Amino acid sequence: MTQLKAGTLGSVSLTPQLIALHWRPCLLALLAGAVQAASISWPFALQSVWLSVQQGEPVWWLQCLSLAVLASLLTNSQNKDLSNNTQAWRRAALWGWCFATAWLAGTVGWTFVALHTYGGLPAVLATVAVLALAGTLALYYALICGLYSALAPAGRALSAIVFAALWVLAELARGTFLSGFGWGASGYAHLHGPVASYAPWLGVYGLCALSAWLAMNVAQWGGLISSGELRSSPGRHQRAYSLLCILGVLALPWFVRTEGVDASKSAGHLSLTLLQGNIPQNEKFELGSGVPLALQWYEEQLKNSRSALVIAPETALPLLPQQLPSGYWASLTQRFSEGPQAALIGIPLGSFEAGYTNAVVGLKPGQAQPWRYDKHHLVPFGEFIPPLFKWFTELMNIPLGDFNRGALKQAPFEWQGQRLATTICYEDLFSEELAPQFSEALQAPTILVNVSNLAWFGGSFAMDQHLSIARMRALEFARPFVLATNTGLSAVVDHRGRVVSTLPRNTRAALETRVEGRTGVTPYARWLARFGLAPLWLLALSVVLLAGIRRLRNR
Repeated sequence: MTQLKAGTLGSVSLTPQLIALHWRPCLLALLAGAVQAASISWPFALQSVWLSVQQGEPVWWLQCLSLAVLASLLTNSQNKDLSNNTQAWRRAALWGWCFATAWLAGTVGWTFVALHTYGGLPAVLATVAVLALAGTLALYYALICGLYSALAPAGRALSAIVFAALWVLAELARGTFLSGFGWGASGYAHLHGPVASYAPWLGVYGLCALSAWLAMNVAQWGGLISSGELRSSPGRHQRAYSLLCILGVLALPWFVRTEGVDASKSAGHLSLTLLQGNIPQNEKFELGSGVPLALQWYEEQLKNSRSALVIAPETALPLLPQQLPSGYWASLTQRFSEGPQAALIGIPLGSFEAGYTNAVVGLKPGQAQPWRYDKHHLVPFGEFIPPLFKWFTELMNIPLGDFNRGALKQAPFEWQGQRLATTICYEDLFSEELAPQFSEALQAPTILVNVSNLAWFGGSFAMDQHLSIARMRALEFARPFVLATNTGLSAVVDHRGRVVSTLPRNTRAALETRVEGRTGVTPYARWLARFGLAPLWLLALSVVLLAGIRRLRNR
């Protein structure tokens, strides 16, 4: 029988053992990736004596364990010569790709609903598109797993640091390159637990690095226990040092509380009404059904609200102001031109000559012109069509167009002593784009607001994940976060990332509540506003570069 040489499979007779050798790790990586997707948004309610997890909630320890499985595969590949060491990086890259593909497909699988149910794309093509998106983004993780196999030093403590640096590089690349799509990053599983305390210092990408470091340590300690080497004399001091580092990282937030969340101070309360119209997506832009329903319901709610501020979601009014029925827009502006109330309303703005924007208009007494926010970070294929992809969008029945892009830093909406910074749709995913608002502490927002329309994704976990994103931003900036959405989840999150009040999903209702504005600037907001994500990039790249130099010297 022909033997496997140089780790290749070309013209080789494969025994069942050899096939299992290569495919069992791939299957394990796929399963671990699916578990990581579940850790970002748990798929069902779980109540038991030992464990209680609500549906849609992140599970921080499950994320660490699932990533530890991948870390264990990478560690074992280094420690055991399965075929040939020169091919170890290829196996590692394949396992990383399998893990990330399953994780990302499970996390953003809701895009299938938009493509198939509302876009009219055949189910097979929509499935292929989702898998292609996940598989393409997974290439970042394939690359870093291959690099880890090639560069990781022999020492356990150093190799865990290298893995964390590589992992955060992949997360940063996915979240920033080609418009960026960091949805479902591993750090979003850590809204609870010991790592969450670092959010006001390091942000979600810092949590990604910490969780990867912990996962590699779990894998390494698990390997020591299973091999019976835990009590062996060689390396005892190194194991003690590693354990102290782990305990120190987990315990540090409990001792350092002079800044971060606890540094923010109350800026008073504001009464709110959040409007959730629940207009079906297949009717939302239909002139004979969804449009008149939206105009009637939102007009009634806006005029009858008694809160200090009423907020209507993204494109709540799905027509340009000049396209609205005669007197409709003038009546709304007159309603909020005097008295103690104001409104934020999602509506498209612009003209054929000047171009269009996805916008929010702010109405309040005493202003010469309505305040407005124009969306800055546009959705590829939804609000602008990337070059060479016209053929793909022509297959769908989704009303697409090229919108104008708003400025990165726009003035907040000021009302009753509060400064409200607004984002639209998935803009709240990009903390580095919110950070410039905090460059001047005295003018920093006191409340963060997001208006969205998640009806494109049906009743999927997109709603829960979107709420988790808002909760992470609340932790990072120590600010309350208000979500007003068309179908859910409309909610108020306090400055500690806790959900204060919410509306049931897929219901037409108004939520009357209160929000406490906050002042102060977290360490994360301070350095992110000044330097952006550059410090994380530089630190991670420096670790990888030093690991590469070390490996070359040891050859």
